Amino acid sequence: MKNILKVAIILSVIGSCIKLPEVPPADFSFGGGVFILNEGNFRGGNGSLSFYSYDSLKIFNNLFYTVNGRPLGDVPNSISIYSDKAYIVVNNSGKIEVIDNTTLVSKATISGLISPRQMAIINDNKAYVSSLYSDSVAIINLFDNSISGYINLRRSSEAIVIAGNKAFISNWSGGKEIMVINTINNQVIDSIEVGTEPESMVLDRNKMVWVLCNGGWARQNFAELNLINTGTNHIEKKYVFPTKEASPSCLQIDGIGQTIFYIDKGVWQMGINSSDLPATPLIPESGAYFYKIAINPINSDIFISDAVDFMQPGFLLCYKNNGAFVSKQRADIIPGSMCFKLRIDTHTK
Repeated sequence: MKNILKVAIILSVIGSCIKLPEVPPADFSFGGGVFILNEGNFRGGNGSLSFYSYDSLKIFNNLFYTVNGRPLGDVPNSISIYSDKAYIVVNNSGKIEVIDNTTLVSKATISGLISPRQMAIINDNKAYVSSLYSDSVAIINLFDNSISGYINLRRSSEAIVIAGNKAFISNWSGGKEIMVINTINNQVIDSIEVGTEPESMVLDRNKMVWVLCNGGWARQNFAELNLINTGTNHIEKKYVFPTKEASPSCLQIDGIGQTIFYIDKGVWQMGINSSDLPATPLIPESGAYFYKIAINPINSDIFISDAVDFMQPGFLLCYKNNGAFVSKQRADIIPGSMCFKLRIDTHTK
């Protein structure tokens, strides 16, 4: 009897130490929040999906597995929401997982992609997907979730921005060009030389494309911020970072398209009409490892993924738009790209 009692006590202690996946609240489908992709360890196949709820102010981890009973895949890299679906690009698994953005139930898997990176939705029926190791951009048929063709760029691709009937696609890995595609006939119509390794881009309220070039992995060149006129395909402005030690990344923009943000050992912000780069960060890094950022399109609150040491579960850091700290939530391994799910009434708490 004593042995049975000891076993029961031990099991109860073990059980109290095991953290089970959080189950989303009943009103999850009606609430707003932030989807977070956790990349997981490279080739570990342990990438996952988290959601931070504005209603409960809690983070819910491992949701794709919880809902669908299988892992999300190896290195989920980017996520896009369109209509009632979310498209998760899983880089090292060579696929896109299509899920219902309210129930999170899997609707389709688009396979056969080569190291896909980012997805840009053109219209109800078509999207482009960039690739790290292929020299082509894949054309996705959103009606039947298939690969309908390719656009040969003769180089790798990363960020994609749509402006009117043009797609601006960056040649990131060792490159220094932006390719311009006619989205009606899927033809390359121009190329624009920018700084070394253009890794992220945004479209501002004036329909201009901002391109953040990190200067190269070995920092062999100065990082640059280039502004492209989407009408002429010419560079209107060029901002050069003061030292080669600067390694900016993850360019973002607010919901009204007038303030840009980026990471470089802190979060920096800059108005689109500014004549100079900012002199001091809005949010210093201070003991964390800022990996990705996202800007709430309604109130410009700032969400930062802290990758810690790229081995253990990281954190989601939340700040007000003035840089005031709000909260720190435990995510999963290497929290990365984020995407906002707006409330049905479009009001965000």
